[in-house]
Amino acid sequence: MIEPFVITTEPLDPAPLVAAVQTPEDGAVVTFSGVVRNHFDGRPTAFLVYEAYTEMAVPVLRQIADEARARWPIGRVCVHHRVGRLEIGETAVLVVVAAPHRDAAFAAAAYIMDRIKEIAPIWKQEHWADGAAEWRE
Repeated sequence: MIEPFVITTEPLDPAPLVAAVQTPEDGAVVTFSGVVRNHFDGRPTAFLVYEAYTEMAVPVLRQIADEARARWPIGRVCVHHRVGRLEIGETAVLVVVAAPHRDAAFAAAAYIMDRIKEIAPIWKQEHWADGAAEWRE
C-alpha cells in the first residue's frame, strides 16, 4: 500500500500514486509533477538541494490535503516530495488528486501545490551554474 504523504530521498514515480488515488467513483485524476528546471529568474541553475523537517512536513501535507477536501468535492490525495540533491529534469514533487469531476481535481491540485510552497517545512537551495548557492522560498 502506498503511503499518501511522503518525504523521500528516492526518485518519484507517479504511476503508483495514480493507482492509489483512483476509485470507481472518480472520473478525474490530476497529476502535477514539479520538475527541476535549468534556470530561475533568468539565472542558470546547475542543480537543487531540498531539505525538509520530515516529522513536521508529513502532517502539514496531510493538513493541506484536508484543507483541499473542505473546499472541493475530491477523493483521495497523494503528495510525495523528494529531498536531497536533484539534477535538472528530476521530479521534486508529485501531487495527485482524484475527484468525480476534473474541475475540482485541477483546482485542488493547484491549491495543494501553492500551500506546500507557503507552509510546508521544505526548503530549496539553488546551486547556480557559476558555483554560487542560495536558499530560495
